[in-house]
Amino acid sequence: MSFRILVASYSNSIYTLEFDPVARSLARIASIEVGHHPSWITFHPKDRSLVFTGLEQADGKILALKYNAQGEGRVVAEAPSGGADPCSLHATDDDLLIANYSSGRVSVLPISVDAPYILTQTPITTQLSGAGPRLDRQTAPHPHHVYPVGNRILVPDLGGDRVYTFEKKAGAWRPTESLEHEAGSGPRHVACYNGVLYTLLELTSSLSAHRSGVLINTVPTMLNPPPLPNDMLAAEILIPSVNTSFPRPFIYVSNRNDPSPEGDFISIFDIEDNGAAKLVKEVRSGLKHARGMQFGGPDDKWLVVGGALGGGVKVFQRTNGGKGLEEVASSTEATDSPTGFLWM
Repeated sequence: MSFRILVASYSNSIYTLEFDPVARSLARIASIEVGHHPSWITFHPKDRSLVFTGLEQADGKILALKYNAQGEGRVVAEAPSGGADPCSLHATDDDLLIANYSSGRVSVLPISVDAPYILTQTPITTQLSGAGPRLDRQTAPHPHHVYPVGNRILVPDLGGDRVYTFEKKAGAWRPTESLEHEAGSGPRHVACYNGVLYTLLELTSSLSAHRSGVLINTVPTMLNPPPLPNDMLAAEILIPSVNTSFPRPFIYVSNRNDPSPEGDFISIFDIEDNGAAKLVKEVRSGLKHARGMQFGGPDDKWLVVGGALGGGVKVFQRTNGGKGLEEVASSTEATDSPTGFLWM
């Protein structure tokens, strides 16, 4: 049995790959050119053939695509993103939430699982405020992720060193609270497990854990991190759900721009009883600028990862109960500048 994987990119295309775990092969079977830097893709929760992407450009744009059984996509709707450089999206049944990185805005578009898919050309926007001490990266707010937790949405702001909580009240999404992080740390992406918020801090390449707003611990994303500041930046954080094959939870973090010829690290963290994150394993990926990754397959046994600046796309299999990763397939020709993934 083979599996299909959609790939977002820093090219102008979204790619469809076929992964065959028996043949240990990974190959492109389709692609569609959609515009500048479709770097993030997300499904509609009621129809996995309906996919939304954002074009990272000054006049940010949102596209809806429909995919057929062969993995071929077509654009069926588009709308403004409500800001500049939409870098992360999340679809609920009725709304598409958008993080517009450069303009510091969080936008919402009403959507439908049926045509016309995007229901207005005028998104509702919330302008964030604040800045951080890093003048090269933090002169303005920069929302970088849209992450669902129950009926709430978390939005880390790399520019303002905060993680916002958005809630839908009286039909509108609005920020209801925020959690401050260390000045200059640059919250990039978040994940939650068992009531603990784990925040990946890009500018310090560290991982923090909070419960109910109280800091549990902060640890580097590498065993031997270089002195700050440096160009080795943390990128993605994932916590796959526990299951019978992998009953113990682990946190997986990608790091970027390691000068080693063996490529960037994927760091694996254990979760201790109090919720603290503990780095237990580093796996060399062979990728340059390992930005996006995603779990998929039965019991989330496989992890697909891409090197936006080199090394192509690789699929790893979880080993040792999730504490290790073993490469099972790769391709340097299937995509250009991969940045994100969806398992179809």
